[in-house]
Amino acid sequence: MLPQLGLWLSFALIGFGLILVVEGLVYAIAPEGMKKLLTRMVDVPASSLRSGGLVAAVAGVGLIWAMKAF
Repeated sequence: MLPQLGLWLSFALIGFGLILVVEGLVYAIAPEGMKKLLTRMVDVPASSLRSGGLVAAVAGVGLIWAMKAF
């Protein structure tokens, strides 16, 4: 059981690291674009943001499941 936990923890840390890399690159490459995007997000209803976040989370879980299956 513990070796499996270590494997999942390493996957989680790799995933978190990749998120930081992608987000950091977006801010480094297009900081003005990100400012515009973030100011426009204020006008988006919370329900739409919640739905988008849920879809992204489910897609992420699906991707992780698919990668584990192969």
